Amino acid sequence: MDLIFFDLDGTLLNKSSEISPYTKDTLGLLAERDIAFTVATGRTMHSAQHVLKGTEFVLPHIYNNGVAIWDPSGKALTLENLLAPSEVNTIVQCANENRITPFVNTVDINSESNDHVIYHAIPQHQVERDLIDKYFSRTDATLAPIEQLPAHAHITNISMIGDAPLVYEMYQYLNNHDELIAYSGPAIEGDQYRWMDVHHQLANKGSAVEILKNKLGASNVICFGDSDNDISMFELADEAYAPSNAKQMIKDAATSIIGHHNEDGIARFLRERFSL
Repeated sequence: MDLIFFDLDGTLLNKSSEISPYTKDTLGLLAERDIAFTVATGRTMHSAQHVLKGTEFVLPHIYNNGVAIWDPSGKALTLENLLAPSEVNTIVQCANENRITPFVNTVDINSESNDHVIYHAIPQHQVERDLIDKYFSRTDATLAPIEQLPAHAHITNISMIGDAPLVYEMYQYLNNHDELIAYSGPAIEGDQYRWMDVHHQLANKGSAVEILKNKLGASNVICFGDSDNDISMFELADEAYAPSNAKQMIKDAATSIIGHHNEDGIARFLRERFSL
């Protein structure tokens, strides 16, 4: 059994953060052939589901870089490797010292729809306000003041965006903490900015891929990704493919390099790979 895992941003999605009609048609052809596929993304569940509307991803989804696994058939959510209070304090303190707004992503597992609540301080920069107005407002996430963050909240990750050199320094600093792992890259808002997601050190896509591989009985795992948060699933994949826009470290770890994400590179490869 082949089991395909797609990263979203920079991989399955185009530069407009959308699944193109050609790629959508290709996913339909995979489904018609009973070729199993799903997503493994750093996005939150509510953010990812916004871009997945109109597509049939029926198998369990991997969100938050492996922290969350959502089974749409049974509407069951599994959370692993959440951030501990001490780890949250370390991240928030680092953000505050550098005048960067931390966006604390939480999931309310006691709510019927597993509500996603993002707690944050007052944004200090326009790029942060744009993130709220142009990005968070398009999801079903609820925004709340960080002062209201519950003591026992289920915190999946903490996100930030800001001046590229500064965020990169913070990225290096936080990755020196044994309990944490940070992922970062250029922001779609412009090369002068970088985004960063910080997780518990054990949270990664690879561990979640391993869980689903065993659960679904897959014999051949195929992964597509473009960034450093995809390395963990590339390491255990039988086949791993990087679009031409991927970071060099991902290209080096890939079985092969395929077409650009904004030119339906993944879809074109799949049509040839499976004779769709």
